[in-house]
Amino acid sequence: MSPRSPFAWPVLLVSALVALCLTLLSAASAQAAGFGNLAELSKQGFLISAEARLLGTGDAPGETLGSLTPERQLTPASVTKVYTAAAALDAWGPQHRFTTELVSTARPGSDGTLAGDLVMVGGGDPSLTSEDLWRLAQRLHQAGVRRVTGRLVVSQWRFGPVTCRTIDRCTARERSDNAYSALLTSAGVNYGSWCVQVAPGAVGGPARITGCNSQAPLFAVNNRVTTQGANAGTSLQATRVNGAEGETLTVSGQISSNALSREVYRASADPAAQTAATLNAMLARSGILVEGGVATSSEAPPGGARRLAAVDGKPLQEILLRMLNYSNNYMADVLALDLVEGPRVELDQAGAALEAFVARVPGHGEVTLESGSGLTTGNKISARGGNALLEYMFGRADLFPVFNAGLQAPTNGPMRFIRRGSPTFQSHVTLKTGTLNQPVAVRAVTGYFRTASHRFGVFTVLVNGTANTPYISWARVLDLVSLDLDRMIANH
Repeated sequence: MSPRSPFAWPVLLVSALVALCLTLLSAASAQAAGFGNLAELSKQGFLISAEARLLGTGDAPGETLGSLTPERQLTPASVTKVYTAAAALDAWGPQHRFTTELVSTARPGSDGTLAGDLVMVGGGDPSLTSEDLWRLAQRLHQAGVRRVTGRLVVSQWRFGPVTCRTIDRCTARERSDNAYSALLTSAGVNYGSWCVQVAPGAVGGPARITGCNSQAPLFAVNNRVTTQGANAGTSLQATRVNGAEGETLTVSGQISSNALSREVYRASADPAAQTAATLNAMLARSGILVEGGVATSSEAPPGGARRLAAVDGKPLQEILLRMLNYSNNYMADVLALDLVEGPRVELDQAGAALEAFVARVPGHGEVTLESGSGLTTGNKISARGGNALLEYMFGRADLFPVFNAGLQAPTNGPMRFIRRGSPTFQSHVTLKTGTLNQPVAVRAVTGYFRTASHRFGVFTVLVNGTANTPYISWARVLDLVSLDLDRMIANH
């Protein structure tokens, strides 16, 4: 057929379209092939959103190395915390510190008497510890206070008690067998959890239980732990309940006579009240008597109150290292709440603040964030969006070193379950994981990788179960992801 034939152009057009389709299919197949191992989970019924791509440099453009439904919106669990970390760094910078104050409308007299209430103003410090409260008590002593005729009032006026959004946190008001579901307040200490230390006693007798930060616990302890002979093994169970007479922690099990002491953490029923009890005990140890007892308040400090003592918390860069490395839900949600100005802040407002930050991330697209921790299953991101966030932070030369430092290299991170895969995967990747088991399994991972030619890349993998696929082990997911990333790293 002559090219000038009237039938030639339609035939050529169809041929061109077929060739284009084949090219696109080939490219899509190549990208999916980048996650050839992970794709096995799709065949088993798991929902997946995955993408890995090289970041562009001055000499080379970016390149997608693998993708599986990268725009699908799935639950990220604790991968949410990289969003919280990025938003916090963007808002305040790495050296920001949260301040906790002691204020009063009264002034200490010449005899050291403060004739009025002493108010601790919670500054929303997610890493406030007993050591910080001890320093606060010392500074009040240095200000000349020896006696308070009124009350010690812990003010959580910024936020707290925050309305619970998950079953575990709602249950924690009455009962808790974990620390990850700690309730939220702007005036919490020790991550909103009580801590006891269990040490062996005489063989056949009870173990010795003390407070982690005091000689005696500041709440009731029901000690059901027995001391067994050397090398008999240690197994502890603990449940904290809140009853008519206050909080009681029941610890049961056994500890070997030659075992090191163990720390047990359980979420408190009222973290602001926990702070009040802890600070009051430290004031007493510092020679400052509070005659009016302790109380908590959700009201702002009274007008005219002036600072008597204050303590600055850890720099944000240290907070983020702890929050990300140990995936601390309390710290993440308190940071997200801190992003919102004004009193009586709730998680919905914190989520809106996070979404407002994400809206400024180029190429991110759709996102739903109901919390900063990822405990809320309504959080939804895509792999493509997760990578857009990572690329944005990589481009922030002032923030990237701190941001990346919070991620773990599998070879030396504190979470042992990620120490899987080849030496290449373990040493060429920094990552953050996310885990949920209810109502379905969530296994999510995001982070940076560095290729054999020293180029940086980003990857996000979200795996969600369904009613028909309710569980999958982390070992299975990490093994598949590591095999796929190994190939990408070696080939580039």
